Amino acid sequence: MALKVQDQSPEVEAMAANWPVAEALLGGTAAMRAAGKAYLPQWPNEEPESYKTRLGVATLFPAFGRTIGVMSGKPFSKQLTLADDVPAKIKTWCDDADQQGNNLHTFSAGVMAEALGFGLCGVLVDYPQVGEDVKTQADEKKAGVRPYLVFVRHAQILGWKSQRAAGATRLTQLRIAETKEVPDGEFGVKEEPRVRVLEPGKWAVYMPGAKKEDEWVLETAGTTTLDVIPFVPLYGKKLGFMCGVSPLLDLAHLNVKHWQSQSDQDTILHVARVPILAMIGADDSSNLTVGASTAVRLPLNADMKFVEHTGAAISAGETSLEKLEAQMVQTGAELLVIKPGEQKSATQSNNDAEANKSDLQRITENVEDGLDQVLQLMAMWAKEPQGGSANLFKDFGAGSLSDASAQLILGLQQGGLITKETALREYQRRGTLAADIDPETELEAVAEEGPALGTMEDPNIDPVTGLPKKPDPAAA
Repeated sequence: MALKVQDQSPEVEAMAANWPVAEALLGGTAAMRAAGKAYLPQWPNEEPESYKTRLGVATLFPAFGRTIGVMSGKPFSKQLTLADDVPAKIKTWCDDADQQGNNLHTFSAGVMAEALGFGLCGVLVDYPQVGEDVKTQADEKKAGVRPYLVFVRHAQILGWKSQRAAGATRLTQLRIAETKEVPDGEFGVKEEPRVRVLEPGKWAVYMPGAKKEDEWVLETAGTTTLDVIPFVPLYGKKLGFMCGVSPLLDLAHLNVKHWQSQSDQDTILHVARVPILAMIGADDSSNLTVGASTAVRLPLNADMKFVEHTGAAISAGETSLEKLEAQMVQTGAELLVIKPGEQKSATQSNNDAEANKSDLQRITENVEDGLDQVLQLMAMWAKEPQGGSANLFKDFGAGSLSDASAQLILGLQQGGLITKETALREYQRRGTLAADIDPETELEAVAEEGPALGTMEDPNIDPVTGLPKKPDPAAA
């Protein structure tokens, strides 16, 4: 059956199978609860009300979301820089890259997080429609029109066509899902679905038919001055042209397992905290009244006592959760570990610095290349010969998994997900700190010691220049 304009292509459907778990985890506890049985199965013979209660008190340990935040923040821990070959007007446009107040640095950080979380997203370099009175670059400047960036998220990509020519694969058609804001009554507005179809030199927008079962119809169309589709795909782990997967997908599944195990642990803790009063040897006619001023009459040789949980299962559950959390830290940290490059041919570079990189460094370089393409498309819209290049910070690789996980532990502690004491114990477990250090004693000593060296402010030193402050004449 032929695809309709609003349908996902088979390639997109294959990628989309992995998106719900990432979307739910990134949505936090509320989204995981809303997903219900998809990620927290109902036990056999569990009453619906009991399951509803268990689901309603479940809480998420946000390892997946926090790891994406830490990893996507690495390349943007220092300011993105534009090379000298970027035209002045494009540099100015990059201060408000999307015409929504976000500069290129902030815009790119969001794109990086999307790529790590879902494996595929993109940037559309768009240009506003202009009237017939705008004919020259001077007219465009006067009217304030210029190219701007549109963040195309993973679920917006519906399908594409491509062809390979001159050693490069190029898009010949791209379908993007979007929404249009329309009035809803006198005061409200609502979002209606649309599909934008892009082809070299032209575009079209389709809208739903009058009835749900009707075919979508053409709403508007137009032409462009470009002979290419101004879209740049960006990947997490690239599988092929326009195809990618999250490099943290395994971490996502571990996080779901932790969600389920944490629910089990919370349930058994609740059961263990409530002792059960058992009557042994009493017949069915025995009456029981519990209270401080009451007595119980039992038949001869009968017994009554509270039965409590031994706690063995609780301990086992705690150990299981700790192991899962360690696995999640390790899985996320693997992106930072520097790995040897793949086998190279004689014509390829043998530079060790280029070969030995972490996965995150390689992903960052791909995003950096994508930004160069974005700048070039901006230049094409502006009829500039070249757009220049952008540079991202990439010196964040770790020499070992232990070093990499130590960085992630620091990020988890700074994000408020684990305590300082837990962080110190994790460093001890990895051999970063001596095993004979007592974390509790160490934290108490730190609190008593006061600010670290170099962090105390000298009232006589200007904090901006670092030079002694000049006397204030007014004070004299």
